Amino acid sequence: MDVKKILILVVFAVLAGALFSNWQINQSPAINKILASKFDNLSKNGNSSCSGDFYTSISSMSDDQRLQGSCCSPMSLHRYKEQVEGLKMYKNIKEIPDDPYDIEGGLAKKLVKYYDLKLSFEEQKEYDYAMQNSNEKGPCCCKCWRWYVYGGLAKFLIREKGFTGKQITQVWNLSDGCGGDEEHV
Repeated sequence: MDVKKILILVVFAVLAGALFSNWQINQSPAINKILASKFDNLSKNGNSSCSGDFYTSISSMSDDQRLQGSCCSPMSLHRYKEQVEGLKMYKNIKEIPDDPYDIEGGLAKKLVKYYDLKLSFEEQKEYDYAMQNSNEKGPCCCKCWRWYVYGGLAKFLIREKGFTGKQITQVWNLSDGCGGDEEHV
């Protein structure tokens, strides 16, 4: 290849990179605005509660009802963005909610059923690893509905998808629905 062709390719690559970068910058505010709007709605209009009554009500919810909002502390927009972005790596696993503050009732009912699943010795070791190493030392900070939904999710992922304790820990940490901002990295 001669120098002229190489220069043309370099210029083309630089221009293409600049155009792509400019496109990303222009798209980011729109995406951030949509996410901020969803955050605003979930943080102000959530129905989630740590109460036993709320947990019990899940079984009678219609599949299209939503479990929304934070359980314990006010939501943080910064942390919410991190969580939603982080959960995108699991978008091909339909059982992992893509938004820990907006979960379909049908999915919650399905995952709760896995909570009582008996794991093999090796599978239980993976679950126990996540219990010891997740930020909340379990699927949630208390034994509310999230504990059973995300505990069931973990058992499903270990049994059906071969997840390790480290992977479950990551899913739980990204799916923390307690609210707050101070404990994230």
